[in-house]
Amino acid sequence: MTSSDNHPPRSLAVHANLWLEVNGRVALSRWRAELLAAIAETGSIRAAAAQMQITYTLAWHRLDEMEQALGVRLVERQRGGVKGGSAQLTAAGQDYLARFRRFAAAADAAIARLFADAFGGPE
Repeated sequence: MTSSDNHPPRSLAVHANLWLEVNGRVALSRWRAELLAAIAETGSIRAAAAQMQITYTLAWHRLDEMEQALGVRLVERQRGGVKGGSAQLTAAGQDYLARFRRFAAAADAAIARLFADAFGGPE
């Protein structure tokens, strides 16, 4: 083993998945926050699902799981008619999304610091 073997490869990177649970059930995660953001952006669960390249059914189920776990309505749904339905985040949905994003950003920063302490920064 040479001295260069003690240094990690320059391409070594850290990644962390992050989610919140209520009684062992996923309530919010990076992916689920992305779903909420897509609903807010598009105004539609169906359009958000298409944007994320997932089925409408999967988006609907994950949204229902989040609302059940958190015990609050995150998205106000308007049933479709001729022009289709619409969806928008409730005040609680906006609040949970904003808080999760702040928390995830702080966690990422902390993880990056810990990684740099353990493996060194870029040379």
